Amino acid sequence: MTEKLHPKAIKGIIFFNQKKFFEAHEELEIAWRDETSQIRDLYRGILQVGVAYYHIRRRNFSGAKKLLLRSEKWLKPFSGRVLGINIKKLKSDSIKILSKLENGYFENLTFIEDEIFSEMEFKSNQDQK
Repeated sequence: MTEKLHPKAIKGIIFFNQKKFFEAHEELEIAWRDETSQIRDLYRGILQVGVAYYHIRRRNFSGAKKLLLRSEKWLKPFSGRVLGINIKKLKSDSIKILSKLENGYFENLTFIEDEIFSEMEFKSNQDQK
């Protein structure tokens, strides 16, 4: 397995935490395409969570639900902390959002606040030594 996060993955996570989900997708997709080890599935899972959040903002709730369900497949092999990313928290946060989608929570909101989307906990490559 790769020992450090791809630089584009780090940028993607930073964008994710800034709630810039489209930009996060762009950076994570580059990392995913460049990676050949199993860690590419982690990048893909994170990417899909971010795109799901982007869809929620745009009120595409069915698309968001599909992406969150799909992200579970890619994130399933990972647990705890992987390359500085708190995978357990990421999974928990995305499950909470999926539950809100399934319960129609977002459909009744006129405005979706960014605070609903939790930041991803991670330590940068420099902190992984």
